[in-house]
Amino acid sequence: MASADEFAAMFYGEPGVLGLLANGISAFLVLLQNFNGAQTGVPSQGVEHILAGVQLILIGGVTQLLAGLLSFRKYDHLSGTSFIAFAALWGSYGSTRIVLGAFPPSINSTNTTDQLYPANSTFRNTELATPPIGQSAIAGLIAYISISFILSFCSATVNYIMPFVFGAITLTLIFEAVGLVGGWALVVSGVLELVILMCGLYGAAALLLKGVTQRYILKGFGTPLFDVLLLGKANNSNSQKLGEEKKKNTQYAEPMALGYLCDTISPFIFAFFCFGYLPSFFVGTIWVTINAFSQLFSSYYAYLRKDVYHTTKFCLHSTYWLVKSWEEFVLSVLIDREGAVSGRERMVGDWFFLATAIVLCLMSLNMDVLEVAHNLLFLLLTVSTISQIPLGGYYIFFGVICSLFTALSLYGTFARLINSIGEKTLIPVGVQPLSTEKLQDVLGLIKRCWVKPQDLPRSTVTQLPDALFYVTNGIAALSAIHSQDVHPTFLHLTIPWVLIPGAIIQVYVSRLGIQKGRRFGPIIPSCYAAIWATWTWYRFAGVLLGISTDFAGGFTAGAVAFLVLNGFLMLIGAYVNVVLLLLTLVMEVIVVCFLLSTLGRLPYQLEIAMLAIFSLICLYGTLASLANSIFTKELLPLGPPLLKATQEKADKTPPPPPCSIATSRKTSGLLSISKLLDAGGVCGIPTDTVYALAASCKHPQAIEKIYNIKDRPQEKPICICISNLEQLSTAKPPFSPLLWEFMRNVYPGGISCIVKKGEWLNKLGVGPAYDRVGTKESIMIRVPDHTVTAHLCNMTGPLAITSANPSGEPDSTHHDMVITRLGHKISGVLCDGESNEAVGSTVVNCLKIDEGTITIIREGCFPAAQVRHIFEKVKNSME
Repeated sequence: MASADEFAAMFYGEPGVLGLLANGISAFLVLLQNFNGAQTGVPSQGVEHILAGVQLILIGGVTQLLAGLLSFRKYDHLSGTSFIAFAALWGSYGSTRIVLGAFPPSINSTNTTDQLYPANSTFRNTELATPPIGQSAIAGLIAYISISFILSFCSATVNYIMPFVFGAITLTLIFEAVGLVGGWALVVSGVLELVILMCGLYGAAALLLKGVTQRYILKGFGTPLFDVLLLGKANNSNSQKLGEEKKKNTQYAEPMALGYLCDTISPFIFAFFCFGYLPSFFVGTIWVTINAFSQLFSSYYAYLRKDVYHTTKFCLHSTYWLVKSWEEFVLSVLIDREGAVSGRERMVGDWFFLATAIVLCLMSLNMDVLEVAHNLLFLLLTVSTISQIPLGGYYIFFGVICSLFTALSLYGTFARLINSIGEKTLIPVGVQPLSTEKLQDVLGLIKRCWVKPQDLPRSTVTQLPDALFYVTNGIAALSAIHSQDVHPTFLHLTIPWVLIPGAIIQVYVSRLGIQKGRRFGPIIPSCYAAIWATWTWYRFAGVLLGISTDFAGGFTAGAVAFLVLNGFLMLIGAYVNVVLLLLTLVMEVIVVCFLLSTLGRLPYQLEIAMLAIFSLICLYGTLASLANSIFTKELLPLGPPLLKATQEKADKTPPPPPCSIATSRKTSGLLSISKLLDAGGVCGIPTDTVYALAASCKHPQAIEKIYNIKDRPQEKPICICISNLEQLSTAKPPFSPLLWEFMRNVYPGGISCIVKKGEWLNKLGVGPAYDRVGTKESIMIRVPDHTVTAHLCNMTGPLAITSANPSGEPDSTHHDMVITRLGHKISGVLCDGESNEAVGSTVVNCLKIDEGTITIIREGCFPAAQVRHIFEKVKNSME
């Protein structure tokens, strides 16, 4: 029986258990409310709605979000996208229930509004007391209906349990939306929610048993309803390009479908509002906010995959939806929309969104037509929301563009998800408008005038999301520009424009800086987040709250502290590049202006000029950082560091290596590593794919060390490595002739075959480590096509190996990466320079090979299509 720790680990190994349980239990909670209302004739209200909403948020939202995040780490495109999407759905629906309980229809709206705002107040809107909850919820539910349908269809290409769960959710959403205007539909919705519960429990049980036993006991998983390849014919050129990209990013699932999915929900709700279906954006703000934060996860996982372009794009879109939703909340709930015209006309923050959208359009020209079209429509979105457009045409223009953006994003969700699952371009996304070389030539025109583009150092590529840092600060700075004669409505409307990008999203940027451990990475974003938050509090909210200069002593002291702090940030900027140094210099003047404003002596013209210059620097920094990071070349100059860290001249002796270092070109190097392995050490070794951590099968405790060194989950098995097939044949495993012939055709090479365990492993030399390699019933075997590895295995016997990288991080493709990341935890490294491949081996499940089938568990350096071709050729020759 599995221990408590092993049982808990199953939820990490099979996050689908959490996701399916979260959907089933959430549906059950709504079912109870629907059936209770149908039986008693008294609909739920007040506290009942609030409690149900809290439960939906915690179970359907937070728990399912955890399942989605774990699925992304398991390279599960479908589950990661689906669970995060449904987490946003249940979270939004739960929040709607809370609002419904807090604002029951029986409330006297007039009295409530009078308590919130005096009768003579300019900022007064009766919609606040009784927000249009039903209409807003319908808009959100309809948006998720189309998404749920796509997810249920895509899940049919993976298994035949999730289609029933997701399909029932689709029908439930339809009847829940109808039930908001007709109570009879809630009964039908309750029946469908019972289906979700039953299918979810069955699916969770099937996955849980699979995680415990390492095989499918209950049917439903492992076999799709239909093959995803039936959806289209792969485009050779595009699929090859996508395949090369996948080989570099197999640690995390692709987040592009999730990003497009979120870009479907938010504009759909806005379109409903713009066309007059929603009189207020009260509840719509909640739905869009939760969806926008979900989109941040697509940006986060794109960053983990070192995809700087999608990191920037999806974070920009998330920021845009957050800012616009809270602006509409202020317009439709807190103030009179007609009276806000003069305040809106003075807002200029949207122009930075427009400029950044142009940058994204330029950066996507070497991708595909779908990506370019999506960026062009986002560009039109930013144009349609320019504050200088009269309100009469503003909402019509915005609504039309939102509708078009929704349609394209919906198609993009389907295309990206199917192509990710099939790992081929099955759904057309268009050709590459411009070659990468031509785009680099265009971007490099500026620098080519005086210096030839050079490859950037490894340590400067895609570590800190510099582009996002410049974007968030640029939006906040341009939005903060205002004159001395400021309209009160401008202050209300500007708060989300400065606070959200400048403080909230910049905290996320700071978190990304911590992720890769870059020196000073999170310091500047964290400090500037604090500056913009304080700026918003005093300069905008402070006026509305009546904070005068007579009571601004605390802000004055804070401004002085910011001045001193930014002085240190200027020093950091001098160590990085000229653009960052200029940015910190201008920020110093801006903080001086903030200090003078607390003393009542603000020179407005100087502040406007500094904020404008700051925004221009941020715009150039966005363009240069994005271009240089995407193409790993300094196409646009950021300027050299003015200060360089120098070592003490007296200290010319290099620091000792963290572990024993040996070279593969010398016999003495192999001997030293083999001795370390025979002594129970863990060493980094080269293979025919990427570098691996190795431990001798004679020492099970050394294999246990590998799990601790990598922080590798215990339920993930470790394979064994042997020198050649002859070494395997001497152990006389009971393999069928078909399996032997298949192995002869693929070994040695970048393939790992999963076969049944048995006593033959003891004869092979695995004996002491029998329970520490593979699973209870199977073992994965590697025969690398690498002379050094083969010789080492001959000297030590079978080795237990796994990729030499911290769990969840990219593979090590050079011995320096192994030494830097793991050298302080291991006994030695056998240095062999650059690895032959960028990813690990292709894993083939051969447990059912005698039934005429093999399964590609993971596609690595050896193409899956070629593996299947070899197998079919061998199988036909044996008949």
